[in-house]
Amino acid sequence: MAAKIPVTVITGFLGSGKTTLIREQLQNNQGRRIAVLVNEFGEIGIDGDLLRSCRVCDEDGTEVTPNIVELTNGCLCCTVQEEFLPTMQELLKRRDRIDCILIETSGLALPKPLIQAFRWQEIRNGATVDGVIAVVDCEAVASGKLVGDLDVLNAQRQEDPNLDHETPIEELFEDQLACADLVLLTKTDLVDVEAQNKVHSWLKQELRDGVKVIACDEGKISSEILLGFNEAVEDNLDSRPSHHDHEEEHEHDDDINSINIVTDRAFEPTQLLTSLKQAIADQEIYRIKGFVNVPNKPMRMVLQGVGDRLETSYDRLWSSDEPRQTRLVFIGQGLERSQIEAALSL
Repeated sequence: MAAKIPVTVITGFLGSGKTTLIREQLQNNQGRRIAVLVNEFGEIGIDGDLLRSCRVCDEDGTEVTPNIVELTNGCLCCTVQEEFLPTMQELLKRRDRIDCILIETSGLALPKPLIQAFRWQEIRNGATVDGVIAVVDCEAVASGKLVGDLDVLNAQRQEDPNLDHETPIEELFEDQLACADLVLLTKTDLVDVEAQNKVHSWLKQELRDGVKVIACDEGKISSEILLGFNEAVEDNLDSRPSHHDHEEEHEHDDDINSINIVTDRAFEPTQLLTSLKQAIADQEIYRIKGFVNVPNKPMRMVLQGVGDRLETSYDRLWSSDEPRQTRLVFIGQGLERSQIEAALSL
């Protein structure tokens, strides 16, 4: 019987840099045949499209398209029975052509329900969870966008180690950390050394003994560090306690939703960013991501937003067989389509 395919689960909150990390692994695959599963919150497959546009080469230099299966009907932890099992079964039929699998979970997903699925008989004989990687946005944590004021939080914990958390978002984020075998700290260039040290110290309180925190710039990290933990995580989940271990079912906050905008309209980048920053100030928007049609520009603009931090880049030329559409996904709490459209003057 062929050896089990090692699976690396990549978790992390919205906009932490999971897709960037996977793109780097695909582009520097060192001959590995990598399958990627992408789970997104929202109906427009932005992350999957970004990965599909990443062209990689096999050992003899021939250009190939990465094998990507995209799951879009909600968080993987909620849809695992409907969609994950048949997806994995299809991949396992090709196990002789796959060296490893990377799973990018939604930023709103709990990792443990996914990992538990690897105990299912249909999967456990063909694949094992090699390790769990948590990607953490250093600037977001340092600025209190994810866990509040770190100084206040640490002071409160010293007084009361059983302190209740303020929001379900904080609990979800800490559950992701509790399951990790390695933490990658991204966006460190956006904060000073003192803030980095505070984030690092807070993370160490949340992690199991021996779990390392490594700074990672633009997803660039050796696969020798990222892969090969050989943990068989599905067999030792009891050592990774989380806030939701005793809940019969996990349900996301009902107020967290996504709004998908697809329009043929082109946007000047400066004006668009101004409009989006105003929308972020007026609404509880956690994440913005997508592609923008810029007038008189032959390349597609990629937009990534976390909190009030917006970043743009150009990833490729528009193809002749695709519509030049602006496609954006907004993820937040209690978002209203009419307000989003008004902010964009649609």
